[in-house]
Amino acid sequence: HVALLVGAAITVMAFLEMEAMIAFVLMGVSGAGKSTVGIHSAARLAWPFLEGDDFHPPENIEKMSRGVALSDADRAPWIDALSAAINNKVAPCVIVACSALTRFVRHRLEDAVQRPISFIYLRTSPHILMSRLHGRRHFMTADLLTSQLKALEPASAAFEINADDGIDVVTAQVIARMRTLAGSPRRHC
Repeated sequence: HVALLVGAAITVMAFLEMEAMIAFVLMGVSGAGKSTVGIHSAARLAWPFLEGDDFHPPENIEKMSRGVALSDADRAPWIDALSAAINNKVAPCVIVACSALTRFVRHRLEDAVQRPISFIYLRTSPHILMSRLHGRRHFMTADLLTSQLKALEPASAAFEINADDGIDVVTAQVIARMRTLAGSPRRHC
C-alpha cells in the first residue's frame, strides 16, 4: 500500500509541477513585433525565448521567400517542431514568437504542448505593419502581409495588446500580462 501511495503522490506532484508551467505565445501577423517584444521580455524576465520562425522547414521558408502563402498542411510540421521545442524547455515559463494566425495552428499547439498556453495577440494597424516590413530583412516578404491579414482568425482566448506603440510601451504591457498570469497560485516563473 505504501508503494501505491508514493506512486500516487509522485503523480500528483508531477501534475502540480506541470500546472505551474506556462508558455506565453506572442501571436500576430508579420511585422507585429512578436520577435522584438519576445526578446526584450525574455531578457527582462530572465525567461527562455523561442523564435517560431527558427522551426520552419526549408520548404516553408522557400515558399514564403517566393511570396507564396502557407497552407495548414505546410504549417503542421512547423508547429510540431515548435511544440517539441516548447516541451523540451524545463523552465517554468517560456516566451514564444509564433504567428498563430489560424485556429488550426492554435489548436495544434494546445494539443501538443504539455503545459498551459497563454496567447497574447499583438494587434497592429496595416500602415504600421507595412512600414515595419519594408525596413527589415526577412524571408517573409511584405507581399504576404495581405494574405496573413486575410488568414488571421479571431482568437477569443487571446489577450489583445495594441502593438502600434513603441517597443518599450508594448513590452511593458506584455510583461505586465505575463507577470499577472505567472504570479497566479502554483505558478512560480
